[in-house]
Amino acid sequence: MAGISFFRLLQERKAWRSDHPYGFVARPSKNTDGSLNMMIWECAIPGKKSTPWEGGSYKLRITFTDDYPATPPKCRFVPPVFHPNVFSDGHVCLSILDEDKDWIPSMTIKEILLGIQDLLNEPNIKDPAQAEAYKIYRENRLEYERRVRNQAIAMAPQD
Repeated sequence: MAGISFFRLLQERKAWRSDHPYGFVARPSKNTDGSLNMMIWECAIPGKKSTPWEGGSYKLRITFTDDYPATPPKCRFVPPVFHPNVFSDGHVCLSILDEDKDWIPSMTIKEILLGIQDLLNEPNIKDPAQAEAYKIYRENRLEYERRVRNQAIAMAPQD
């Protein structure tokens, strides 16, 4: 387990702890014995201000493989969110997470999370993943935004 991916993730953790965007969370998960699992990170992305997503904190799990950073991690909202580019199981459909599209090995966890935050309010309608969200987004923007605002309320951080 002490391969390139492990050492890269240690560097990522150190960089994140010294500098990360306000309201974001990213940390390795814990194994049942309490040790850190560097290959699975638990994250949270805040909704951007002045958007229907504002107020929500969207939990995301990032799973890395031994081939990271040569191959991108898998990112999954847990629980899934209502969004045209998020599959019903929560997996994020985003070009920067696709090795055949825009993934580059120098991409950081910080850049991934900021990219996903941007995607929340700016869906890519050319690459839909969730039929219902896509259809409502295209046909009834007011209903789409109402559902997103309700989701933000339901996913607001608990004090």
